[in-house]
Amino acid sequence: MKRKHRNDSLSAKTVRSTVQSCILFGLVIQIVALSFYAVTLTRQYIKTTGTTVRQVRMSIRHSTDSMSYSKQVMDIYRSLTEDQRSLMGTDGYRELFSEVDTTTKGGTYDILINMLEGTMGFHTDNDDISDIYLGMYDDETSALVYIVDPDKPPNRFMPGDWEKVPRTETERFLSAKDDHEVLYDIGWMKKYGLICTVGVPISYDGELTAFMLADISLDNILAGMGEFSLGMTIVVVFVTALIARMQTKHIKEKLVKPVNMIAEASSNFAAKRIGEKRYFADLDIHTGDEIERLAETMAEMETSLYQYGRDLLEVTKEKERIGTELSLARKIQADMLPNIFPPFPERTDFDIYASMDPAKEVGGDFYDFFLIDDDHLGLVMADVSGKGVPAALFMMMSKILIKNFAMQGLSPAKVLEKTNAVICQNNDEQMFVTVWFGVLELSSGKLTAANAGHEYPMIRKAGGEFGLFNDKHGFVIGGMEDMTYKEYEIQLDKGDTIFLYTDGVPEATNANSEFFGINRLLDSLNSSKAADPMNILRNVRKSVDDFVGDAEQFDDLTMLGLTLL
Repeated sequence: MKRKHRNDSLSAKTVRSTVQSCILFGLVIQIVALSFYAVTLTRQYIKTTGTTVRQVRMSIRHSTDSMSYSKQVMDIYRSLTEDQRSLMGTDGYRELFSEVDTTTKGGTYDILINMLEGTMGFHTDNDDISDIYLGMYDDETSALVYIVDPDKPPNRFMPGDWEKVPRTETERFLSAKDDHEVLYDIGWMKKYGLICTVGVPISYDGELTAFMLADISLDNILAGMGEFSLGMTIVVVFVTALIARMQTKHIKEKLVKPVNMIAEASSNFAAKRIGEKRYFADLDIHTGDEIERLAETMAEMETSLYQYGRDLLEVTKEKERIGTELSLARKIQADMLPNIFPPFPERTDFDIYASMDPAKEVGGDFYDFFLIDDDHLGLVMADVSGKGVPAALFMMMSKILIKNFAMQGLSPAKVLEKTNAVICQNNDEQMFVTVWFGVLELSSGKLTAANAGHEYPMIRKAGGEFGLFNDKHGFVIGGMEDMTYKEYEIQLDKGDTIFLYTDGVPEATNANSEFFGINRLLDSLNSSKAADPMNILRNVRKSVDDFVGDAEQFDDLTMLGLTLL
């Protein structure tokens, strides 16, 4: 049953993405525009107000001795204690400044207050200057000390009255370098709101005595920003809706519809495929972009898959044929090795058992044992270089050669020499085989052997433990022409056991890339001192399997055990 996900459709996602992008873009534009609006207007206010305070400063300089008056007020203020300053606004505090003349008609204060009131009356009707006053900053108390304030009572500050101001404002104004510099500070104060204080210094003989200051209310800027933001929001909403509608229509035609056609063709290809019917090749998509290229690619994929299916069918048939042949080859190889035990039921003078487990379908290891005559038993343990079919073919040839030469009554060394000579005659692939070959005289227990680069045999005396027999090694068979091999003898008594193996046993590897090793092999062999050859091999195989675990078998595992009875 098909489920419709309209809310998750490509069209819906496109609309959401478009709306979100437009809103984000609108917000960014608003922030940039508002910032530009606020900065530009504030700079204009500061420039205009700076011109005003300069003009007022020039007027008071020519009209009265404002500098001496300011210095008198500040000298009294700086002489006050902290407790006295805390009385600010009270009659007691005003009494501390009684020496400062504020009542004389035509006095300094009277002239200054009239001039500032006149200036305020002109500017408050035409711009956003909320106050023009004469004051001085005190660095020690971080305060603005009022000298002349033209504000109407009861809001008027009298000479010596002060307000706490931010340290940054105090430092900014007191850092004035010359009288021509226009200073300003923007900040938020609970009493006044967002204001900008603009001022110019007043100095006498290089000594800073006061500032001609003006406050600009920035409330109008905030109100203008709100109106601007509202208008911008309406425009963004309208543009967003328009773009979303146009974009959705375009996306549906150029993207959603072709994608749905490809999706339907994919579904039919997966569920309704009949023969080699073409679903993607029949699509009529001409968008001139990646969607059209996708449709073409899917059509190419469709053709490739049909071709791949035909090829896969042929490969599967061939693989099944090869698998059948390999299975038959493995059976033939296994049948070539002695695999019926006991092999000589009528013989009671020895017990023998062997096994070979190839790493691939067919292996390169082999063992062999055969009666050369009634009193001599030939024993072979060999390991061909490489694995798979080539090693199996080389193994068969080597096995046949060794047995044929042994049946001629040749000594073990001569058997290996003749085998090496034949193999070296036509060995373009440069394959080789390691061989241990011995002939056991059953009546005496004398074992004559020769070793062509193979593993050392293991010997267990009756009632004892297995140990490594370090015999004399010769060069591998097939490695070099005209090789000679040395023989050696081992005396086996009743109850003695010999164990032969290929390197696949000690070199069996676990998941941690660790070898099974000779020591673990000896421990396994000696786990049961009375075990017969069959149980000896089973004990070793179990130990190897437990050690290897789930790791893949890398090499053939071949073993042979014989006990003289």
